Amino acid sequence: MADSTPLLSPDWDPAAAEALLRDVFGIVVDEVVWKGTSASEKVCEWKEPEELRQLLDLELRSQGESKEQILARCRAVIRYSVKTCHPHFFNQLFSGLDPHALAGRIVTESLNTSQYTYEIAPVFVLMEEEVLTKLRALVGWSSGDGVFCPGGSISNMYAVNLARYQRYPDCKQRGVRALPPLALFTTKECHYSFKKGAAFLGLGTDSVRVVEADERGKMIPEDLERQISLAEAEGAVPFLVVATSGTTVLGAFDPLEAIADLCQRRGLWLHVDAAWGGSVLLSQTHRHLLDGIQRADSVAWNPHKLLVAGLQCSALLLRDTTNLLKRCHGSQASYLFQQDKFYDVALDTGDKVVQCGRRVDCLKLWLMWKAQGGQGLERRVNQAFALARYLVEEMKKREGFELVMEPEFVNVCFWFVPPSLRGKQESLDYSERLAKVAPVLKERMVKEGSMMISYQPHGTRGNFFRLIVANPALTQADMDFLLNELERLGQDL
Repeated sequence: MADSTPLLSPDWDPAAAEALLRDVFGIVVDEVVWKGTSASEKVCEWKEPEELRQLLDLELRSQGESKEQILARCRAVIRYSVKTCHPHFFNQLFSGLDPHALAGRIVTESLNTSQYTYEIAPVFVLMEEEVLTKLRALVGWSSGDGVFCPGGSISNMYAVNLARYQRYPDCKQRGVRALPPLALFTTKECHYSFKKGAAFLGLGTDSVRVVEADERGKMIPEDLERQISLAEAEGAVPFLVVATSGTTVLGAFDPLEAIADLCQRRGLWLHVDAAWGGSVLLSQTHRHLLDGIQRADSVAWNPHKLLVAGLQCSALLLRDTTNLLKRCHGSQASYLFQQDKFYDVALDTGDKVVQCGRRVDCLKLWLMWKAQGGQGLERRVNQAFALARYLVEEMKKREGFELVMEPEFVNVCFWFVPPSLRGKQESLDYSERLAKVAPVLKERMVKEGSMMISYQPHGTRGNFFRLIVANPALTQADMDFLLNELERLGQDL
């Protein structure tokens, strides 16, 4: 039996809790919402790991600490964290801060419920359904299904699992022994979650067949046809084609209409990974980049990226109306999904996913959409495109900036050519020396805290910067700053 000895005092003091939270919220507003979004403040305060461990005093002890110590802990955590809402944080596919989305996240965390049954999350079950319906309508579907997932990688893995189950439903019970060798097709530009998903789902990474992409990173449909025929000749069964709308590095959009034609002719599931580029659907000016997406069977879309809904907000959308999600993933746990409840049990969505507990990810997007409206979000997307174009044109006016290619999205990929390498493109070691520039500049900018820009090699190309223009608070002045800062940081190279 449990120990029935009464506690000496309750572990909850409402007045003290209120005072603590008011102080913490004040720190958050001052240090994150205000300073963290100010261009005059640092993006980060870099410390080496051992020093940071000492500064944070990470050890967990048997005795608790005072309120003053806890508030100091909060300040330290914020001080030494990267300010991803800062206008000079260009490092990831997410950045910026929307106050309405943040308000939604605060309410979500405060209510601390799980999105699996209507009885404990009635507001959010209905809200998620409405938000998913809106996202599907933007794709071009008047009906369908969907669910919010813990990140785009999981959305993509779900799509692989659903495509497999739709073709071989026995695999849910019998596992991989019910399957022939399977093949899915995507380009080398795809997100790495597909190889991870193939391994996780027991298909093996060899099942991922790589389709050639053109010089801009777009899938070549003719090679897709060739790879499918080759897989069949080798005894594999094609079951899924993955197209990407907004690749991670180059920001490429695969030709969906041509790919959909082939999938329709071959009877293959088409999944579109629009985790990055899906938000372009809100823009009447730019949504042509995703022409044909309505012909997909499933779509992954992350509003926490370009729409700035806040991590995490990742939707998997399905054209299916046969309850495929629940048939594929359901296990009918009787302690959660009783069929004799006093309300419509179709509202219990928890059996659509492989998780049990599932956080609420719809409120922040819903509240932001309510505040901004579709028109406001469209302006946000269009502004990102416009600023990316401004940046590119400014680069062309300056010596030392070399574009990898003209961007069609908000990924601006470029080399900074330092003074010592200018005019020496014909040198045998030019590419090797140029590839060393980005890592040096990245270290300098991070240690100074002035900005953050990602870099990577890509195919035969040496390291180049990939700058993401997504923060809705960005201005032309911020674009000018980053160009000036790169010139300053690299002037002695």
